[in-house]
Amino acid sequence: MTWTPGAVRTARRIAAAAAVGGGGITALGAATYGLLLAEALLARRIVGRPHGMEGPPSDGVYGDFDGEPIRMVMLGDSTSVGLGTNDPAETPAVLIASGLSVVAERPVRLTVLGKSGAASVELADQVDLALDAMPEIAVIFIGANDVTTQTLPAQAVRHLQKAVRRLREAGAEVVVGTCPDLGTVRPIVQPLRWVTRRWSRQLAAAQTVAVVEAGGRTVAFADLLGEEFTANPGEMFGPDRFHPSVQGYLQVAYAVLPSVGSALGLWPEPRRQRSESIYLAAAMAAEEPGTEVSATRVAGRATGPHGRWVTMFRRRPGAPPHNA
Repeated sequence: MTWTPGAVRTARRIAAAAAVGGGGITALGAATYGLLLAEALLARRIVGRPHGMEGPPSDGVYGDFDGEPIRMVMLGDSTSVGLGTNDPAETPAVLIASGLSVVAERPVRLTVLGKSGAASVELADQVDLALDAMPEIAVIFIGANDVTTQTLPAQAVRHLQKAVRRLREAGAEVVVGTCPDLGTVRPIVQPLRWVTRRWSRQLAAAQTVAVVEAGGRTVAFADLLGEEFTANPGEMFGPDRFHPSVQGYLQVAYAVLPSVGSALGLWPEPRRQRSESIYLAAAMAAEEPGTEVSATRVAGRATGPHGRWVTMFRRRPGAPPHNA
């Protein structure tokens, strides 16, 4: 894994600003952010047009098993609803629900509440609806629209943290897929593509801090939507060159499924885990696809000299549990 002291400081700064209600515009600066917004507006003119702005209806019960269904909700933005797919079975929510059903040997009742174009501020309304479903597990994909709109990082993180806390207080486990690497998005051209990469990874690191502090766990998308999407854009991107293709969504779902199973106690934790302070782990995870970060204790203590202790490890996407 690669990281820099600057990345650690940025994650700490954004998280701290969120805690006290500050802006936290980060080291990129307001002028650069303004340029990014202008570029994003141009990109968004074509995003979604080849396939509309809605994913296929995906609510339902999945898995050919007896027993009381596990209640799962999916929240977030267009990636949470599988924008660009035509078959519900191709959406990440259904792929995760179907996989969870196999692992648990129980049906899964899925409720999809994500919305195309949603930023973190809209999670509050989604959580209102989610609580009606009394979820046992909530999965959230969010962040891309916080980069491509006027949402300041600290504000986005604060909204996400509130959403996670509300879900946890209601008894749901929470897994968050952090902001993907937008540096691979073709409608966003150079010279600002490198800016989006840095910006999205800084946001992802701060999201990790906020989510773990609120009692959830994160899975870093980073290069999961980065190197392979760059190398194989025709295969991994959909028609609008912004959203994942069916194959791309499959890879996303398989990266998240182990963490969903683990959160519910259905997927054994890897034997090899690495304990770090939360800020260092967040910065490192933002650079490594598929890395899960969750709270832990070291020598019986939840916090150390540099913040909360967490465990981080990279799962093999879609791998079955050790005892399967």
